[in-house]
Amino acid sequence: MVIRIAAVGDVHMDQDVVGRFRPALERLPESADVLLLAGDLTRHGTESEARCVATEFGNLGVPVVAVLGNHDHHCNEVPGVIRVLEDAGILVLEGTNVVLECSGVRLGIAGAKGFGGGFAGRCASEFGEPEMKAFVRTTSDIAEQLGEALREMDCDVRVALTHYAPVPDTLAGEPLEIYPFLGSYLLGQAIDSAPTELALHGHAHAGSERGTTPGGVRVRNVAHPVIKQAYSVFHLHPPFAGATAGKVSAISAGGIS
Repeated sequence: MVIRIAAVGDVHMDQDVVGRFRPALERLPESADVLLLAGDLTRHGTESEARCVATEFGNLGVPVVAVLGNHDHHCNEVPGVIRVLEDAGILVLEGTNVVLECSGVRLGIAGAKGFGGGFAGRCASEFGEPEMKAFVRTTSDIAEQLGEALREMDCDVRVALTHYAPVPDTLAGEPLEIYPFLGSYLLGQAIDSAPTELALHGHAHAGSERGTTPGGVRVRNVAHPVIKQAYSVFHLHPPFAGATAGKVSAISAGGIS
């Protein structure tokens, strides 16, 4: 009953990248039950770039579930980007969830882009100018949606998928000055509000791979510049009893030819 989850983020697809990941992806059904994409799928968030993502990550023989990243929002073509991806069978989550049947186990995936704000002791607060209040409220609203999406699922095991980081551990290597723009502790609190087995994110290209929420949920940064391969595969082992039980192991997979 081991569940095999492949994941990668920050692939920044455009025409010149098409074909780079595909040889490894063609072998994906041999090593994974599902592929999760942790945002920044495109360079500038255009529909034409989304079609490159669809070409590269569509029709893989396993379900593909994604969240968008900040790059995917840049050109204000989000509805078109989502339409192109979902036409290719790539499910895009934003404060929503999906439950998949994997080896007889109900795998629940809740996803949201996330947003910035910083981490305990060095974070922005909803105080002062309207602009600052709006900034923090954006993260708060997204975190609330993510937490609800995790809690409401009827499943055997939960995985959280975001673009922004839920903990500072996986940002180690990035300049401290930009931590508030790479993630928020509110995302970590949302993840800890449900018995979550694993949290995956991207965004921090110079960050570190491993971290843990205050509640003990394993966090992995799967940004392509960090994992340096087409995807990593994580094995979730029973018992699936939430953050303090079970086992998560990772194997290297999907080298880019």
